[in-house]
Amino acid sequence: MADDATLAYPGLGERLASVRAEIADAARAVGREPDDLTLIVVTKFHPAALVTELIAHGVRDVGENRHQEAQEKADAVADPALSWHFIGQLQTKKARQAARYARAIHSIDRERLVDALDGVGTPLDVFLQINLTDDPGRGGVAPEGLEALVERTLRAEDLRLRGVMAVAPLEEPPAAAFERLAQYSDRVRTLAPEATAISAGMTHDFREAIAAGATHLRIGSAITGKRPDPR
Repeated sequence: MADDATLAYPGLGERLASVRAEIADAARAVGREPDDLTLIVVTKFHPAALVTELIAHGVRDVGENRHQEAQEKADAVADPALSWHFIGQLQTKKARQAARYARAIHSIDRERLVDALDGVGTPLDVFLQINLTDDPGRGGVAPEGLEALVERTLRAEDLRLRGVMAVAPLEEPPAAAFERLAQYSDRVRTLAPEATAISAGMTHDFREAIAAGATHLRIGSAITGKRPDPR
């Protein structure tokens, strides 16, 4: 494990350790095993150097939500032990490019995106993003379209459906939103029993997500610190 004194981001290791401890406490509080949770550190707007230091601190899963930024960082940090998770809205025309560096895409929200990824040539984990609001402009498939999207994804040659993903709306308590997400996960598993993963929970609501069954947590600023201005 790296020593913060030798690195360019002092405090990074302490923040990471603190978040890991909070995750473990939240998991045990609801009778879950901390080792069953995957922490994805979101490095939005931070340079590739930060990713390198995260690796030195034992991080093996990193998330990005902008394709160009993710691609540049993946090119700069060539570590086969690192898994890149694409967690943002993905344009259909950029889908195959994202599949070259990402081991998982958490934002599958339409059949056209599945069509674009079908036959990418290498196994790719995918999560179906569900819109937990009534606003069709928000990212995610509407709940009434969920089963059709599951069926299309299951027919894709190289896609492995891992489960569901969502962002809790700010206008309601996260616990209520994540309870609905867990119910949508149950619906998915009636068609794909192996799709047990739930990607949910960020810096401000990961405890509620854990209580609702989240398996993959997407946490950024609590670990990385304040984000730089967008490039």
